[in-house]
Amino acid sequence: MTGPRVTKKNKERLTRGAMYALLVAVVVWLASIADVEAIRSNFFSEEVWAKLWPEIITIGAWNTIKYTVIAFAGGLVLALVLALMRMSPVAPYRWIGTAYVEFFRGLPALVVILLMGFGVPLAFQFRWPDVPFLGLRGMATAGVLALILVAAAYMAETLRAGIQAVPKGQAEAARSLGMSAPRTMVTIVLPQAFRVVIPPMTNEFVLLLKDTALLSVIGMQALDRDLTAFGQNGLTTYANSSPLMAIAIVYLLIAVPVTQLVAWMERRQQKAR
Repeated sequence: MTGPRVTKKNKERLTRGAMYALLVAVVVWLASIADVEAIRSNFFSEEVWAKLWPEIITIGAWNTIKYTVIAFAGGLVLALVLALMRMSPVAPYRWIGTAYVEFFRGLPALVVILLMGFGVPLAFQFRWPDVPFLGLRGMATAGVLALILVAAAYMAETLRAGIQAVPKGQAEAARSLGMSAPRTMVTIVLPQAFRVVIPPMTNEFVLLLKDTALLSVIGMQALDRDLTAFGQNGLTTYANSSPLMAIAIVYLLIAVPVTQLVAWMERRQQKAR
């Protein structure tokens, strides 16, 4: 006599149940070995957090958002030029655009930041100037310029894909109505291309937000520190990890709403298709 037959559905239920049990066991084990008081005092110290306020917002978060917005705007303008160069019928323009994109996509952002911060000034014997209307001073100018150069290489490929996604028949129809090639690109092709690339461009904004953390390696004035530099300074000042946890929370408060916006726009595009 054979026992009751185990169906595929029952096997799936047993597997899910085992996975839930394993997860609960791991959580219980971690809770049993964790030193709650040590974690609280070293990562969530109210005393240290109080000392960081309000400069963590007025200096750290403000500079991080400022650098991200400037780098994104500058990178987008340069990326549009590069995308059009890569699609140009003139071969030298295509070669230059391709060489730029491949070069800066192949280099780590940290290397580019170090080159702009220290390598270029040493080679040409100059100091990075202040840009008062953008609120950039000295090394902050070099760091943001490096982010622009790197971001443009990635955004150029995204823009090129968006432009190529616009049906050629629309450009041909505009040209048949007597529109010039530049006017067709500006009024017909680019508006549609930008609608296509909004989600990946927003994702690039989030990546830039996190890449601003690399600017701390070139040194900043006290009033120019981004969140990461602010957290590093707090770590050495208070010999406590609470500043790093504080900036992590601020990063999440900035980045998570943007990532959720990207997900919403992607779902909306999928429904539209």
